[in-house]
Amino acid sequence: MFGFRFDGRRLSNLDPIQMMTAYIMPQRSDSQVWTPQEVDYDKVAEYIQRQREQGRAVSFMSIIISAFIRVLSENPEANRFVMNKQIYARNEIAVSFMVLKQDKSAKAEASAVKVKFDPYDTIFDVSGRVEAAIAANRAPGVMGNSTERLVRALLIAPLLPSLLVGGLRLLDRYGLMPRQIIDASPFHTSLFVTNMASLGINYIYHHIYNFGTTGLFLSLGKISRKARANPNGEITIKRVIPLGFVGDERIMNGLAYATLFRAWRRYMENPALLETPPETFETEYKGTPEWVRNPKEKVIN
Repeated sequence: MFGFRFDGRRLSNLDPIQMMTAYIMPQRSDSQVWTPQEVDYDKVAEYIQRQREQGRAVSFMSIIISAFIRVLSENPEANRFVMNKQIYARNEIAVSFMVLKQDKSAKAEASAVKVKFDPYDTIFDVSGRVEAAIAANRAPGVMGNSTERLVRALLIAPLLPSLLVGGLRLLDRYGLMPRQIIDASPFHTSLFVTNMASLGINYIYHHIYNFGTTGLFLSLGKISRKARANPNGEITIKRVIPLGFVGDERIMNGLAYATLFRAWRRYMENPALLETPPETFETEYKGTPEWVRNPKEKVIN
């Protein structure tokens, strides 16, 4: 309450213009900005094939998430969120995404999953966590993850959802939301990813939810071909993975977003850089956050 939350620390030393934007644009739907991104499909596919030859299964989704986790650990301002017109530094790195599953009638359903990571995760750590979460939610006989069980409980009575969601919004606004609910909520996350390519369609610009604390949303589209000129002026056809990104402009300025995407594209063009953990990571917290796996490593504050 009054700026104190277990999932983040309120920042008060930011640029005053940036802090004022949270008052000018109090909702995430007011402050969302869109930008298209794309990565070289062939470079990523070649890396996946090399890993497959070594007996490791690494997916496009795992590489994209791993690259984002690395740049979030290098650029802590991207891991902020806004609540009650205040800007907070998030105390964890979490990624939410949708998992498609089919029942016995071949009817496809989507399940929201949130996975927590730490800044020392390598691409193999990320891949293992992502695949484990997908397998757990697609396992036969699974009656839903913690998020789905929470939603089912809310839908017991006709008036209960409106009353409870309204109450949860109020609690979240003042930092009183129970930790169990935040842990189960895919809307309280660093990044939300949706894979439209798995449906055979192009990316979308997905809105950022006003509920929760998500500040970044990434949508993957189906592979496309684009003409590119090489240094000799020759035109070649490249396969690319198009993406639609939506971000909350209140959490960081345009220069910070540009830095974020330059670093992310560098990792996407050379995923081998993600095979080793970073020597250090940056945080806007005082001291080492409790969620870090290797607290003995040096931390830059």
